[in-house]
Amino acid sequence: MSAKETDMGDRTLVVAIGGNSLIKDSKHQSIPDQIAALHETSTHIAAIIKAGWKVAIGHGNGPQVGFILRRSELAAHELHEVPLDVCNADSQGAIGYELQQVLGNDLGRLGIPLQAVTVVTQVEVAADDPAFGRPSKPIGTFMDEERAVRRRDEDGWDVVEDAGRGWRRVVASPRPIRIVEERAVKSLIDAGFVVITVGGGGIPVVADASGCLQGVAAVIDKDYASSLLARRIGANVFAITTAVERVALNWGRPDQEWIDRMTAAQARAWLDEGGHFMAGSMAPKIEACLEFLAAGGEEAIITRPELLEEAVGGTAGTHIVA
Repeated sequence: MSAKETDMGDRTLVVAIGGNSLIKDSKHQSIPDQIAALHETSTHIAAIIKAGWKVAIGHGNGPQVGFILRRSELAAHELHEVPLDVCNADSQGAIGYELQQVLGNDLGRLGIPLQAVTVVTQVEVAADDPAFGRPSKPIGTFMDEERAVRRRDEDGWDVVEDAGRGWRRVVASPRPIRIVEERAVKSLIDAGFVVITVGGGGIPVVADASGCLQGVAAVIDKDYASSLLARRIGANVFAITTAVERVALNWGRPDQEWIDRMTAAQARAWLDEGGHFMAGSMAPKIEACLEFLAAGGEEAIITRPELLEEAVGGTAGTHIVA
C-alpha cells in the first residue's frame, strides 16, 4: 500500500542518507556540488512529507569530515589542529545547514508550511566498547612512515599502512548507546518540524563516573545511529539510501540475485551465512535494519536516494519486514 493510499498523518519515517551520496565523483566535491546532490534526495523527502509522513533525517559525513580534518592538518604549521569530535560537529552543522535550506526550499515549492531544523547531536558510546581496542576506521590524510610513527609516539595516534598507498590514522567505530539530545529531537518532531539529527553518526562522547560527557576520537556508523534514532522516537519505517537500488545475495558473483522483499529471519540467516553482504558496506545496513525491526519497527527499506519516494510507496528498493 503506497503512501498516497493511506492516512500517514501519525506515521513517522527515519531516513539515513549516505555521506558519499553527497559527492558524485572526485570532480564534484565542492559545496555547490554537494548541495545539488542533496537536492536530488530532498525533492523525494519533500514529496513524502506532503503525503503526510513525519520525517527525521540522519546522514553520513565520511568524506566531509575527512576534508575538515585534512584542512586542519594542512594548516597545522600555523593554527592548532582540530580534534576529531569537533570535526564531526563542524560537519553536522555544515551538512545540516545545506540540507535544511534545500529541503526548506522544496517544501516551499510544494506549498508545505513546515520547517526543517538541525540538531547538533551528541551520541554516547561505551568507554569500554571493544572497538576502542581495535581501531579500524581510516581517517585523514596519507602519511609517510616517519610522520606516522612520530604522530603515534608523540600524539598517541593509532596508525596503519593502507594498501601500499601510505600510512593513515585509524580510529575506533563504537556502537551508539544513547542519543543525548533525544528529548529535544522528539519535541521538535511532535511540534511538526522535520528534524536533521545524528549527523555522521553523531558526535561520539563518553560519560565519566559522575555522568559528565567528553568527546572522543571515534567515528560512529551512521546507519547504527539512525537505527537507534528510529527506535527511540518510535518510527514506523526506517529507510537507508545507498549506491544500489536493492540488496543482492551473492554480491558480485555470477549468481548474484536482487531481493525485493525479505523477512527479518531470512536477513539474519543470510547475514550469518556470510558471503552475501560485504562487511563495512551492506552488512552494517542489514544489521541496523534488523535492530530496528527487533525493537518493534514495522518495515526497513534500503534503496537509492532518487528512488526513496517510490520505495516508501512500495514500488522500489528492498523491503525487510518483521
